[in-house]
Amino acid sequence: MKRETTKKTRGFFLKTVITAVIFTLVFAISVQGQNLRKVYGYVKNSYGQPVEDVQVTSQAGFSKTFTNYKGWYIIEVPQSDTILSFIHTDYKTLTRKCGAANRIDVTIQFEKEEQITENESQVEYDAIPAVRNSSKSSKVMMSHALVGMPAPPQNWNTESYSTIHENGFKNVLANPLSTFSIDVDNASYSNVRRYINLGELPPVDAVRTEEMINYFHYDYPQPTGNVPFSVTTELAACPWNTDHYLLHVGLQGKSIDKSELPPSNLVFLLDVSGSMGMPNKLPLLKRAYKMLVNELRPTDRVAIVVYAGAAGKVLDSTPGNEKKTILEALEKLNAGGSTAGGEGLKLAYKIAKENFIEGGNNRIILATDGDFNVGVSSTSEMERLVEKERENGIFMTVLGFGMGNIKDDKMETIADKGNGNYAYIDNIKEARKVFITEFGGTLFTIAKDVKFQLEFNPAQVKSYRLVGYENRLLNSEDFNDDTKDAGEMGAGHTVTALYEIVPVSSLGAAPSVDKLKYQESQLVSGKAAKELLTIKLRYKNPDSNKSKLLELSVQNKLTKNTTDNFRFSAAVAEFGMLLRGSEFMGNTTIKTVLDLARNSKGTDEEGYRSEFIQLVKTVNDLKFFSEK
Repeated sequence: MKRETTKKTRGFFLKTVITAVIFTLVFAISVQGQNLRKVYGYVKNSYGQPVEDVQVTSQAGFSKTFTNYKGWYIIEVPQSDTILSFIHTDYKTLTRKCGAANRIDVTIQFEKEEQITENESQVEYDAIPAVRNSSKSSKVMMSHALVGMPAPPQNWNTESYSTIHENGFKNVLANPLSTFSIDVDNASYSNVRRYINLGELPPVDAVRTEEMINYFHYDYPQPTGNVPFSVTTELAACPWNTDHYLLHVGLQGKSIDKSELPPSNLVFLLDVSGSMGMPNKLPLLKRAYKMLVNELRPTDRVAIVVYAGAAGKVLDSTPGNEKKTILEALEKLNAGGSTAGGEGLKLAYKIAKENFIEGGNNRIILATDGDFNVGVSSTSEMERLVEKERENGIFMTVLGFGMGNIKDDKMETIADKGNGNYAYIDNIKEARKVFITEFGGTLFTIAKDVKFQLEFNPAQVKSYRLVGYENRLLNSEDFNDDTKDAGEMGAGHTVTALYEIVPVSSLGAAPSVDKLKYQESQLVSGKAAKELLTIKLRYKNPDSNKSKLLELSVQNKLTKNTTDNFRFSAAVAEFGMLLRGSEFMGNTTIKTVLDLARNSKGTDEEGYRSEFIQLVKTVNDLKFFSEK
């Protein structure tokens, strides 16, 4: 009887094994021949900490991987839509649909996180008087410990970035106009560089592709006549999708010799709160501002306002040739206290108005890690404050310092709404770029409220996509509305915009829209029918509230021998899309980025393009991405 049972058991076991093998073979055959792609991303918990050893599994168990100690993963999945599962014993299982995206970042929640409420946390904490502490962070840590949850570190990463939803393709018949504000900020590139040099990929929303492109100077012709900038266009096959076109549009701001620049009334608004005590914050800030002070002329004036627990003036408006007095005031600054940024802004504007120079450059230069937490602190409050004050002709430059505490979203808003620019200083070389190499562009505005509007010809263009500028998009009606704010352009600045264009000859279908009921699109005829598009620009002189119009058409004629400007901007755009895991990056790989960049380095006197190539190579060496 026992032998019979053993035989049956063995037979059942063999059948099970054979069935499993057959299932595995059938599954392998079913996926064989499918186009596979790499999906990567970052897994963090609700405190922004990377989570190690999270099992990432594709739909139906096709592939599996685990996050590394920095929370990164990379997995191979079928080209078709699939679902990823994120599994960890200490966290709730999370599923996420990939779609066409190549990068999927997720935040997973602790298993017991939902048990904690504000009231529960307070009761549990107050029940232990021996460890009472008045700080909110201590209460949070204690309440988490009581329910067995891992406590976040005291200095966990609190950096914040505005969410970016990447621009998609627009059907020309339904959306013939594309309108946006220029962007001369370049903080995103130096911030991305900081992450990569630390051996990490940046958060996806830290990557603003247009700011990465505009970090670099391009060789455009100087403007002529009364227009403060020149306009250059170039059209060629798109490097990452050769069935499409890539339109390169470049603006070159008029360069002005330093001796001819108008006098400056500057207010240094400096964050000296406790969070600024690190070596890459206040000490670097002092060294950076010393560079600027050494560039000042006798006709320039500087006042210094600081803020921590309270705001205060540490230097009255002082002539630029009294450098010793200004430098001594800077050197005495120390970090400590909370951050009353709102009060600091109000005081800085007050001093700037008291020392206002008619026809001069009146500007606040704010330096901070962005952590405003006392007084006027919300982004909306800050926005209303600087919008109100910009009407008085006082411009704003915002400089970000440090890591772990950067409030990028808030600083970008303050600069944009304050008629200014935003840069991130991660080292002394970047400080030199901002305050010496690009002195005029940083401090002296030659045109304000500069807006682009492109009208595409449906006889030549099926659809188009603006690369970057997601947070600079405007309504079509905003173009002619002089009350709508837009970007400012500094002396010597260059601004570059790229459009990926699908020509009517392309086999791909345009994004679908229903046929319009009340109007019809009529294709133009004659000479205009051969035009690809028309570019319109509106801008105001710095002291005017009335805009001027500039217009030019672009013919449907591809350039075979592209310039260094075209190729290098395309290389930076590809790198930005790669870092974002863009669904539109086509054939982009690390190799294609390096090939484009190496073949378009040009003279590169300051070495910025060479540094970009080394940055891409660093990403390659760290094996964040696998070649297709």
